[in-house]
Amino acid sequence: MTASEMLSGARAALADVSKEGLGEERSSRWRGDRIVRVGEAWHVGVLLLTDDRVLATAEILRAADPGRRGYTAESARERAARRQMALRGGFTEGEVVHVGWSVIDVDVVDAGGSSGPLASVDAIPHVRWSPTGAYMPLDAYLRERIELMRSL
Repeated sequence: MTASEMLSGARAALADVSKEGLGEERSSRWRGDRIVRVGEAWHVGVLLLTDDRVLATAEILRAADPGRRGYTAESARERAARRQMALRGGFTEGEVVHVGWSVIDVDVVDAGGSSGPLASVDAIPHVRWSPTGAYMPLDAYLRERIELMRSL
């Protein structure tokens, strides 16, 4: 079975599971820096499945108003600012937003190559669930992740 077929089957299995927001950073003189909605996807581990594309995850945040808080670390202040950018861009308070994702070329994987965390290993589609992790068969990965998503 090809990666395309496996991912199509995953989409069908997830049809009644809610999706999460996809965002992109935008900046304008009038509206300032913000993260705007550009779509939605199922978050399946290191993959984001839209209706017609497969994306690799990157930054995940929740839209939120930072309020008035003291920060002990600059990184905490930056995360709060990013959450506020999503809120300013139209996401609702508490909504999960995926930013910085990249498109995976599934046709390349089906042809025996690799793209993002997906690769063809001995003609079998595999996924690398972390940058330093080993590859595991894509079908087993999808089954496990979908089962977990459906149980939540």
